[in-house]
Amino acid sequence: MEIGIIGSGKMGAGLGRLWAKHGHHVMFNYPRRPEKLGAFAQEIGPDAQWGTPRDVVRFADVVLLAVPWSGIGDALSDAGSLDGKTLISCVNPFGPGGLEVGLTSSAAEEISKLVPGAAVVEAFNTIFASILYSSADLFGDKPPTVFYCGDNPEAKTKVADLIIDAGLQPVDAGPLQNARYIEPLAMLMMELGHSQRMGADIALRLMHPAAATEPLKGAEELAGSRS
Repeated sequence: MEIGIIGSGKMGAGLGRLWAKHGHHVMFNYPRRPEKLGAFAQEIGPDAQWGTPRDVVRFADVVLLAVPWSGIGDALSDAGSLDGKTLISCVNPFGPGGLEVGLTSSAAEEISKLVPGAAVVEAFNTIFASILYSSADLFGDKPPTVFYCGDNPEAKTKVADLIIDAGLQPVDAGPLQNARYIEPLAMLMMELGHSQRMGADIALRLMHPAAATEPLKGAEELAGSRS
């Protein structure tokens, strides 16, 4: 898969590394530190490269938007048309006083309004970036859950595959509207990790009874298809 990453900070860079290791072709863009992109892509290997935001969009089938909420307008303007693309948003609308959007809307829904030609899928919002750099056995054989939601089934299938390739458990959380419930959960994780001093090596996992006849939607069946 060709994946473009707009915002190669800790989250974007961490996911890009993991996806490149699984054979995906990744192009990075990081507006704040463009001079470091070439060396960074070279460090990852032959499946990684770098370019301008528009280069990234032209290159990719799937684009990860991993910039701060305050930078959304500029990032999307620089990217140009996203028509026909799958756009993964891991953007949380964090502001100085907490969530700037929530419960009646969400960052993902607001982004979708700005790029109506793209299939927006929210994912990776409740995962600390440090988890992406940890050893694969940090949580034993129980990888953290990534809730993902969106309105385009084909785009959601692509994102579920990429969640698995990042070593995480995908759980389909329904339509994009449900991002308004995922993002407050991300705020809670920030509070637990920082204000409550639990640290950034914590994560959520949706559990189900061992005797359950139905697996978590979008998780075990996808994982089994790769074995």
